[in-house]
Amino acid sequence: MLFSKEFNGKVVLVTGGSSGIGKATALMFAQEGAKVVIAGRRVAEGEQTVHEICEIGGDAIFVKTDLSQASEIEALVNKTVDIYGRLDCAFNNAGVSKICSLIDSSEEDWDYIINTNLKGTWLSLKYEIPQMLKQGSGTIVNMASVAGVAGTAELSIYSASKGGIIALTKATAIEYAKSGIRINVVSPAVIKTPILEKILPGSQLDRFMADHPYPIERLGTPDEVGEAVKWLCSDKTSFITGQNMMIDGGYTAQ
Repeated sequence: MLFSKEFNGKVVLVTGGSSGIGKATALMFAQEGAKVVIAGRRVAEGEQTVHEICEIGGDAIFVKTDLSQASEIEALVNKTVDIYGRLDCAFNNAGVSKICSLIDSSEEDWDYIINTNLKGTWLSLKYEIPQMLKQGSGTIVNMASVAGVAGTAELSIYSASKGGIIALTKATAIEYAKSGIRINVVSPAVIKTPILEKILPGSQLDRFMADHPYPIERLGTPDEVGEAVKWLCSDKTSFITGQNMMIDGGYTAQ
């Protein structure tokens, strides 16, 4: 396969890159010539993504990482630099969710979701940015959600984590704008991924969509989110930082 030159020689880190949006985005970057580091907890799925990238002539590695642990994220960034020499782009995508009413949520639920989503994004930024400062450049895209902008019943903790990521992105983007580092965030609505079928099987998804109608009358796809992430990491968006891109089929425009 012939690669375009847009990300030739670039090193891209994708957390949660073993399935869904993360996997689709990792493959897109590889197709554009990037060297891709995939991080996550699920070894078999992560190695499968690496295999698929190598099959199309790309270059990738998988690093087993718990994104709620500072030492593991630090080791992830260090390994990326040890193997590939630099870090040009990062997609901080890893996240978890649980559908549950607020009063039935437990303290353990809060800690698990906040530590993985919000703390994990903060830790990723904390260890990615120093390497980019050494290089004098870098682009980062964080993963939020429409739930961080518009209230969603039975997703209170998840919504809080994603709203926090949006605020964290804006503040960090301002802090490092003069250092050649751009940081943006994407907020998808419901995206058709394998995990969605586990969270909202069959009639539950139909009911959810009836309660949350999208002007574009369908679910989003992982590739549609990946294209936005890739665009935000490209030189085409060199004047864009601190922005939250809604990828929601028009939901929040209503």
